[in-house]
Amino acid sequence: MSDLRDLYQEVIFDHYRQPRNRGVLAHANHKADGYNPLCGDRITLYLLVEEGIVKDARFEGAGCAIATASASLMTEALKGRTEAEAEALFGRFHEMVTTPPGQPVADEAALGKLATLSGVREFPARVKCATLAWHTLHAALRDETGTVSTE
Repeated sequence: MSDLRDLYQEVIFDHYRQPRNRGVLAHANHKADGYNPLCGDRITLYLLVEEGIVKDARFEGAGCAIATASASLMTEALKGRTEAEAEALFGRFHEMVTTPPGQPVADEAALGKLATLSGVREFPARVKCATLAWHTLHAALRDETGTVSTE
């Protein structure tokens, strides 16, 4: 188990140090802002959705390693998915990180690299860091205005 935890930490730190899809998406047609007042994480998520498919996703902002890695991993996972698939992915991810430690999570393996963030459920305060980008995604897909907060 220690080797698996080490691998998970390596993936998280890789996405923190070298976030994928970071930056403004000039032709985005969906956008939302998110804020985690607990530790100050901020994100702006940009989506380009055409014919119901997420063609591109980018983010900018500042946050802890978990918030940044989660946004980076999320934007990678979204590309090519339908809006409905993106919402379903949000639901599966949220279930994974909020299920109490020691309890099984349905389809955790199906989350692929996103499963690297499963360990945050052992640290309830960090769940908000991991889910910030996801709640921001939910707001962006619905074209909600205002800043999404994890509180």
